Amino acid sequence: MAITINTNLQSLIVQSNLTKATSSLNLAIERMTTGYKINHASDNAAGYSIARNWEAQLGSLDVAADNAATGADMLSTLEDHYALISTHIQRVRDLTEQAANGTYGTQSLQAVKSEIKARLQEVDRIAANCEFSGQYMMNGSMEDIAIQVGIDGNAAKSQITLSDNLFAKGDITSLFKINSKTVNGETIAAYDLTSTVTDKGSFESLEEARRDRLAQDCAGLTDGKAAASMLTYIDDVINKISDRVTTLGAAQNRIESAITSIGVQSENIMSSLSTLRDADVAEESSNYIKAQILQQASATLLATANQTPSIALNLL
Repeated sequence: MAITINTNLQSLIVQSNLTKATSSLNLAIERMTTGYKINHASDNAAGYSIARNWEAQLGSLDVAADNAATGADMLSTLEDHYALISTHIQRVRDLTEQAANGTYGTQSLQAVKSEIKARLQEVDRIAANCEFSGQYMMNGSMEDIAIQVGIDGNAAKSQITLSDNLFAKGDITSLFKINSKTVNGETIAAYDLTSTVTDKGSFESLEEARRDRLAQDCAGLTDGKAAASMLTYIDDVINKISDRVTTLGAAQNRIESAITSIGVQSENIMSSLSTLRDADVAEESSNYIKAQILQQASATLLATANQTPSIALNLL
């Protein structure tokens, strides 16, 4: 090889390799410190785009999971309120059955009526205050609700619709609106407080007047209404509440299923994203050591290569 002064080919070669080793070292350091093997679009253009798309999907799935969880909480709140109402209605039934025994005097029946009326008043209070996130669920004001549980714009795929039937009125007047029916060949008349009590009279409100009338019927204090006949109506109310809770349970099952599905989707995307983007620390550590050795070797050799032109002085 010719000995030249103006062009030090050996130095240029070593410099090129030193630059490559330094770049590899810096790349390994970046990947180990970020934990990602794709940090820039230049690292893997297609992979970078796919990763960003998956990240967006994960964010949307997180929101969908929150939506579903909120929907489940709302239905749980409604179910808990029905559980409270059921407790009071069951106690009303017990008192009505007690009053139907025929062994109690007027004073005792008045005491029964007082407790029944207090229970009915509490049912109305619970129904009026059954609220979730500013929405009252037992006063008949709610319409169908769509729970967004998916990231697709297609409503059929991404939404669970809760029918307004789930949010029917839960006050005493509504619960005790019973249609006529035939049981064992006997016709049982309809029961409707809205038609029976149309004037509040001396009571503060029409609702209070209707509760008082219902309490009298259950205690057997109203002419033509024996307490025993009220047991059939109360049983219908209990069945009505049970049917509503069953419907709530079915809706809750759908939402819980959606939450599970969202979790599976998230796990699969996260797994794929990890495979695509996450750095293999063991591999990058090996690359780091390799690049570090090459960098140090290149630096040492560069110093030697830079001395090569000085050999020409020995020829002078």
